Amino acid sequence: MNNESSTGVERRSLDDAPVRVVSARVNLGTRLRNLLSRRELLTSLISSDIRIKYKGSALGLFWSMLSPALTLGIYDLVFSVITKNGYPDFALYLFSGLVVWNMFFNSVISATGVIVDRAGLVKKVSFPREILPLANVGAAVIYFFIQLGVLCLFLLVLGHSPAWSFLWILPISFAALYLLAASVSIVMSAITVYMRDMRHLMEVLLQLWFWLSPVVYSYENTISLRLHAHGIAWVYFLNPITLIIMTFQRIFYVSTNVNSTQIPHPVLHILPSWPMSTYFYLNASLLGLMAIIFLISLTIFGRLEGNFESEL
Repeated sequence: MNNESSTGVERRSLDDAPVRVVSARVNLGTRLRNLLSRRELLTSLISSDIRIKYKGSALGLFWSMLSPALTLGIYDLVFSVITKNGYPDFALYLFSGLVVWNMFFNSVISATGVIVDRAGLVKKVSFPREILPLANVGAAVIYFFIQLGVLCLFLLVLGHSPAWSFLWILPISFAALYLLAASVSIVMSAITVYMRDMRHLMEVLLQLWFWLSPVVYSYENTISLRLHAHGIAWVYFLNPITLIIMTFQRIFYVSTNVNSTQIPHPVLHILPSWPMSTYFYLNASLLGLMAIIFLISLTIFGRLEGNFESEL
């Protein structure tokens, strides 16, 4: 009798144990269709994110322009006045890269903990959970276009014309940037449900990622020479945002070789002197790769979301 009783207890305890789901219930095609069918919800969440971020702020959206402008001023002071790197119109070179980086950074840093932060919504309402990190990316896109407008205004003030013949490559490069930001945001938002410290770790990793990207220094004058000496220059382009930043710099800063403002006459090689076709093929290839990675990120999210309710 005792054995039968203990067996019954064990069975009941096993029945009460939470079941961990490790496979997606929705296939990739259905997942994509669900996202498309909930476009209105995505738009509503993007609008909500923007309102919440600037709620009670006297300047509101103006901060999205003022913040990068202040950051730009600090970097320009350090690299043009204090350290004197010799780049003419360095603020323009810097801002061209910062516009790209700010969109990626804002997307990932805000989306990493979004599932945890909106646990009540996730538990109570049925909707594609990927919409939450995608809404953060969408809000970052709004800020991106505001900052891009500031960049265009900056061009007018300096009387600097962009590389008009390269301008048609910009949408391709931006699409690759969007898919990169969306892919990282989707995966990190899911992982953070299980590892809450990930949002703090991402802050450190993004700082490292920033300095591995050619925003405040020239790829051609620093990294390229050292890597070419070892025959491994291609390694630097394993960082997918590198090509996107360099494309924006090529379009808005334009110059690939300039005369230093600090040393008499030497030529500074700032950007690769690739023809337009090379920029196109590289960005088109990157866009294709990012599309594949985006689909993989949705698959990973689907594998992890089965236990969201129990983990939250």
